[in-house]
Amino acid sequence: MTTHFITAEIDLQATSTELEKVIETELQKQGEPLRWAITSVDDEQQKAVVEAVVTTVGAES
Repeated sequence: MTTHFITAEIDLQATSTELEKVIETELQKQGEPLRWAITSVDDEQQKAVVEAVVTTVGAES
């Protein structure tokens, strides 16, 4: 199991009730999210920057 720090850009077109699901779905593309936070929002472009810690399971080299 490996832990990674990642940053993702999320489109804010989703409603606030769906936003958590959208973020977690996007993060799961990189691994299993342990924790995440929205660190900035661009109102003009309707984008949010999310920083997260995810884990991945893979073959060891």
